[in-house]
Amino acid sequence: MKPIIHTTLIEAIKLLIHSDSPRLDAEVLLSHVLGVTRSYLYAWSDKILTPSQNAQFQTLLTRRLQDEPIAYLTGHKEFWSLHLQVTEDTLIPRPDTELLVEQALARLPQDSQEQVIDLGTGSGAIALAIAQERPHCRILATDKSRMALKVAQANAKNLALSQVTFMVSNWWIALGEIKATLIVSNPPYIPKNDPHLIQGGVQYEPRIALIAGADGLVDIRQLIAGAISHLVMGGWLLLEHGYDQAKTVRELFIEYDYESVKTYHDLAGLPRITVGQKHCP
Repeated sequence: MKPIIHTTLIEAIKLLIHSDSPRLDAEVLLSHVLGVTRSYLYAWSDKILTPSQNAQFQTLLTRRLQDEPIAYLTGHKEFWSLHLQVTEDTLIPRPDTELLVEQALARLPQDSQEQVIDLGTGSGAIALAIAQERPHCRILATDKSRMALKVAQANAKNLALSQVTFMVSNWWIALGEIKATLIVSNPPYIPKNDPHLIQGGVQYEPRIALIAGADGLVDIRQLIAGAISHLVMGGWLLLEHGYDQAKTVRELFIEYDYESVKTYHDLAGLPRITVGQKHCP
């Protein structure tokens, strides 16, 4: 019997039973293969799939059954209502990271023309979201991965956000004397022996964007220490971190004389973002 959309979806949903969202997974993958919206799958549920379409869908389904993230299978991810390209060279943007954008925007007036730096930009999600909302800001997005920067640059071009510039840099190394009013980063913060690194979709994401030494704080320490030299007086540093790292991160901010140190909680109510302001003498 020739495969039709309805039966293909039903069979896929049964196979994806261990997914958190089997129906959504199946719909997203099939609509991606067909180049249609998810609503089309139900409006034309009796449409017959071509052999090529069915083979492509079955290949993606097999990869999904091995926990490969949907974003890598389709090559894109929505973040802050932006349609972003993602690849295996970039971390997949998470909804919780939108909190970082919210807190950045709260410190940048609508007509702000300030310099903003996004360190470890990956797909460019944070920098581009800020650029979308604060079009007059000058935004510098850096990453030590040239492949990740290519993805970020492509996203900026697709979104026509030309005020974002990109630079290859391992944290502060290439920044020279550049100073900013606001520095933001979602750095690696997972300990190298964390068992989650070999579980689920995380195992497919770039280790360079995840692991930060034995305690997960190697990069955060560098960022907090180095930001002092690249912030203007009264400038802000905003960092995402693990839910169990908030106390230590606040202590690091205080150790380097930041003021107004505060932690914000994500959608699940977990401590996820800590901010600090450069001391004004």
